[in-house]
Amino acid sequence: MSALAAVLALAGAAPSLAANSAPQAVPIVATVPAPVDTPWPGGAITLDIDASDTARSVFRVTETIPLAPGTRRLTLLYPQWLPGNHAPTGPVTQLVDLKFEADGKPVKWSRDPVELFAFHLDLPEGARQVTARFIHTAPLQESEGRVTMTAAIINLQWEKMSLYPAGHYVRQLRYRPSVTLPEGWSAATALDGVNQAGSRWSWGEVTYDTLVDSPIFAGKNFRKWDLGHGVTLNVVADKAEQLGATGEQIAAHGALVEEALIAFGSRHFDHYELLLALSDKLSGIGLEHHRSSENQLDPRAFLDWDKNEYERDLLPHEFSHSWSGKFRRPARLWTPDYRQPMQDDLLWAYEGQDEFWGLVLSARSGLQSKDMVLGQLASSAGKYSNQAGRRWRSIEDTGFDPAMGYHKPKPWASLARGTDYYSEGALVWLEADQVICAGTAGRRSIDDFAQRFLGARDGDWGEMTFEMKDVVAALNSVYSHDWDLFLRTRLMTPGQPAPVRGIELGGYRLVWKDAPNPYDAARMAAGRSLALDYSLGFTLDKDGRVSATLWDSPGFNAGIVTGARIVAVNGAAYSADEIKAAIAAAAGGAPLELLVQRGDRFTTVAIDYRGGLRWPWLERAAPGTAPAGLDLLLAPRRPLPGRK
Repeated sequence: MSALAAVLALAGAAPSLAANSAPQAVPIVATVPAPVDTPWPGGAITLDIDASDTARSVFRVTETIPLAPGTRRLTLLYPQWLPGNHAPTGPVTQLVDLKFEADGKPVKWSRDPVELFAFHLDLPEGARQVTARFIHTAPLQESEGRVTMTAAIINLQWEKMSLYPAGHYVRQLRYRPSVTLPEGWSAATALDGVNQAGSRWSWGEVTYDTLVDSPIFAGKNFRKWDLGHGVTLNVVADKAEQLGATGEQIAAHGALVEEALIAFGSRHFDHYELLLALSDKLSGIGLEHHRSSENQLDPRAFLDWDKNEYERDLLPHEFSHSWSGKFRRPARLWTPDYRQPMQDDLLWAYEGQDEFWGLVLSARSGLQSKDMVLGQLASSAGKYSNQAGRRWRSIEDTGFDPAMGYHKPKPWASLARGTDYYSEGALVWLEADQVICAGTAGRRSIDDFAQRFLGARDGDWGEMTFEMKDVVAALNSVYSHDWDLFLRTRLMTPGQPAPVRGIELGGYRLVWKDAPNPYDAARMAAGRSLALDYSLGFTLDKDGRVSATLWDSPGFNAGIVTGARIVAVNGAAYSADEIKAAIAAAAGGAPLELLVQRGDRFTTVAIDYRGGLRWPWLERAAPGTAPAGLDLLLAPRRPLPGRK
């Protein structure tokens, strides 16, 4: 055999496994100490933030960590798993220009190669304190992240611009915080012991978990109102004139406080600060804390009161979280630090219950009309009556969505499902209320459960954790029923019927009309969109571009996908009125042809749909005129003028 033939023969032979390289895994060595419930031995940590550079949107941080004698190694953590986000969303990439000193001399640091939110420092003998200096680069535009600093408003969240020593429960770390704001600005926070010297604001010594739970809203246009019962509405705005709330508007917020205290029968705060930004420059937010909440509404929320009614359930939702989620918290959503992963399987009892109470308190207080709240319930019921993803994925499983991809867009959201533990969870709690009412002939309701479960230990603003068995026990204490089976069927079993039983027990029914309900109409007007989900099966923006398509819908079956653009309808240029008219005409047999642009291709698509325009509504089904169960649920509990 020639040399060339020999080489070719060897090349064609099967490889020998014994001859291949086969590395072994390098063991991962844990180098970050686990937290223990003991105090940081060095004493109180000083955290000073310069937030005055609104032109460049940067927060300059100086943090001083005192050390116990003999400390030679220090591991500092950047918060990763953030409360309220239920996810590892700490923006560590926004921490830049990091430097450390020990007693004024530079100290080298290294990032942990496995736990990337951890920083290790080897310290010289006799070191007494470590000073960290760094910059938190707040996003300048939403493509970079959530905008938290503008020319008129700052939303300072302490966890985004602080480090904490590893190895201790965060409630065992004490901090002395201070912030320098732009000259002439005012600030609001739940922190106590405020002291202002010029533009520098400082507060009393506080545990790190309470600090993280106490953000700041600050601005040059600021106003606050006392709502009673230790609750204050603190508002910052893009422009001074946007702070012009009427007495009637503030009274509705005061009514929210009264209705919440009646519903829950207790309060889990010594004082509470509703922080509200009226802005279209600061990014949107609705985030719960124990003694405060961060909220953002349209800049003309007070000035265009009726127009913005559809979004006024935000403050009731976040305020209710002081009871649901902050005080009563799922056992594995409470963690000793911000390194331990959170487990989100009980979010239906945290966020779903809170979504329910946000709607109920909106109606009871008058922040939203009953018709607006019924519209929102109809919108949820309509969605889950047509959502393909319910076939395979339970409500409980959607609770893991934040940890898997916080607010990450999905190509086919109706099949994938998202954070449905909110609104479908609320429909389950609505059914629970109506089961209790029916089973007790109206003598008891969900309010009795709320007072026993969420209102326990009046005046306690620690955390009281729970498991599912505790939810079941509290429900059974109000009305004996197979609540375990009820919850496991509704929440943990996919492929369930449309979640409308609570609506039906409450004397209403889901119906379809050719005009949107008040909630859907207002939401579409605000977003300049057209939701055709229940007719053609897609939603369009103001330019006719598809923002979402429902799986298995007529639009889906015709190949119309997210990102495509409707250019023409039956030969006429696209407009919202044109496509609505064509859908209505198609119900009588007229053709429905769309010219669709996808990238650089144009396609004429004929859609075989004859169902007409369809939007969900709740319609009263109970006989007579006496208030039905759903009417009673949404009715005010506080004494009203002229009502005995």
